[in-house]
Amino acid sequence: MADDPDAYVRDWKARTGRKAIGVLPMNFPSELVHAAGALPVLIQESSEPITLGRNLILEFYCGYTRSLVDQAVTGRFSHLDGIFLVDHCVALLGAVDAIRFALPDMPVVLEQFVASMDEAWSPAQVVERVALLRDRLTGLCGTDIDDEGLQNSISLYNRARALLRRIYELRRTGRAYLTSAEMQILVKSAMIMDVADHAGKLAELVDRLEEERPPIASAVRLHLSAHFCHAASPELLQAIEDCGASVVDDDLFTGYRFISTDVDEALEPLHGLVAWYFARNVAAPCSTRAQKSVDWEAFLIAKVRDAAADGVVMLMPKFCEPHMLYYPELRQALQAHDIPHLLVETEHEGLALEAVRVRVEAFLETIKRRVTVAREFV
Repeated sequence: MADDPDAYVRDWKARTGRKAIGVLPMNFPSELVHAAGALPVLIQESSEPITLGRNLILEFYCGYTRSLVDQAVTGRFSHLDGIFLVDHCVALLGAVDAIRFALPDMPVVLEQFVASMDEAWSPAQVVERVALLRDRLTGLCGTDIDDEGLQNSISLYNRARALLRRIYELRRTGRAYLTSAEMQILVKSAMIMDVADHAGKLAELVDRLEEERPPIASAVRLHLSAHFCHAASPELLQAIEDCGASVVDDDLFTGYRFISTDVDEALEPLHGLVAWYFARNVAAPCSTRAQKSVDWEAFLIAKVRDAAADGVVMLMPKFCEPHMLYYPELRQALQAHDIPHLLVETEHEGLALEAVRVRVEAFLETIKRRVTVAREFV
């Protein structure tokens, strides 16, 4: 399902006779789509080269947004009945405008959530946006979204997130070994599959993983960070681990960031989704949100310490302005806490894996040397 999401969606629609709604990162409440009887599908970056989409979007947009436009122009959204989003950056807004131009008959709905999280008026505005989303989905899917149905959807998604977090815990504590590419498959498939089916498979996997007691890996323990909006290429993840590293945790979007926060089931469902939006930026702060009481640096350092990671590899998509503007603060904080880190810039096409391997190998040797010197000093 993770490798060919379009095929899964087409098959699901043929089996159920229901609609599929494409959603864009990062904070869209998929529970609303599920409660409307449709399949929420987080649109992935395609592995195909960008061709006709170049006519509608500039080259200095990130690879994900350029891929979105190319998929629209080349007819790869034909299985979707609409596209919804609540977040924006300059690049994503440009991509949405281009998609609307390429697909004039496709409903493309932006109900922007307030990005300034500290304002007293922010929650009320997000309540209005969630209500508008509910109304738009009701009209598109022809199904009323009542509180009972939405509560059931929330419970299902909470269960699925909890199962994925349990797998993260098993990996972080050394009780189970999964590569970063394997973890990405689990999260990526959660972004695509019917949530009940996915949760059922996850439950079986958790049972099997809990039976395993592998030896603690002797490889350098790494934390992977950032890469908002879309998945890093499996080849890149494999290259990092082939150098002798063990990825024990991450705060990637197609990773921990996606499943970091549950919806409070004690709240009225609509308000629970609003509270979830604000809680997500506390659980996993994002440079696209403005909140004085939390920061990505403190979160990242705490994650690294909790996982007993030896270093951090920052994955930054080329032309990702929110990450580029925030990176100097992250670098300064990591240096202040004596945490080794390596910045790797990624791109939709043309990633020089051999050059990445050389840099990662040098980074790992530096970490190993630090450990050796520390032991000798003690």
